[in-house]
Amino acid sequence: MLMQFASLGSGSKGNATLVRAADTAVLIDCGFSVKETLQRMARLAFEPSQLSAILVTHEHGDHAKGVMALSRKLNVPVFMSAGTAIALDCMADPRVQTIDLHTPFRLGDLHIEPVAVPHDAREACQFVLGYESHRLGILTDLGHITPHVVNLYQQVDALILEANHDPELLAEGPYPPSLKRRVGGALGHLSNRQSAELLQQIDLARVQKVIISHISEQNNDLALAKATLASVMPGHEDKLQFNCQDAGFDWCQIQPL
Repeated sequence: MLMQFASLGSGSKGNATLVRAADTAVLIDCGFSVKETLQRMARLAFEPSQLSAILVTHEHGDHAKGVMALSRKLNVPVFMSAGTAIALDCMADPRVQTIDLHTPFRLGDLHIEPVAVPHDAREACQFVLGYESHRLGILTDLGHITPHVVNLYQQVDALILEANHDPELLAEGPYPPSLKRRVGGALGHLSNRQSAELLQQIDLARVQKVIISHISEQNNDLALAKATLASVMPGHEDKLQFNCQDAGFDWCQIQPL
């Protein structure tokens, strides 16, 4: 079986990503209610009983709202940093397993590499998931690109990448000044240009898909995001795909090299 991945939805109203390979399936984040999560899984023809575990990037509601309730309903373990578990007040839950953000681990057939990222959360991370020779990078919810991030995402076969906002649209938009500073700050979210700068530092010849995610409905524009990112991907523009809040995206698979 090839490594496959799909999104239940991406944005400030909820995020969740499914990844599966061989006999293992994991959900990264669950920012929807249990009922909505199961409905969105059904749209992807995914049977919830196949879920092996939930991975959590950080405690913000659009990523963690439904995590513990879904874990209880499906009786699956949850993996998160100690800081995230403390923030969610679930450290004592027997289903919760804390992870070291600098120590890779295995979940069934998947190799999981946590990646510490700068975000305004207790101990936020993102993940690079591997199966055989394939690597999927998930990278949203960080305020700036660090050398550590560049190093771990340099050789991926597919990348789910945040392009949250355009600085000018954010500055002119409806958010209060404090929220504008948070979103655009070093612990906030990546702008289109910051995401483009990361793409300039990775092996685009290897990457099969770049799926742009966590796009702000108030502070960004799809056409603008696409133009900014495509400008640094000459010859690879057809690899760009966009994730949305309502529909997410259907199953994609990493093809053998």
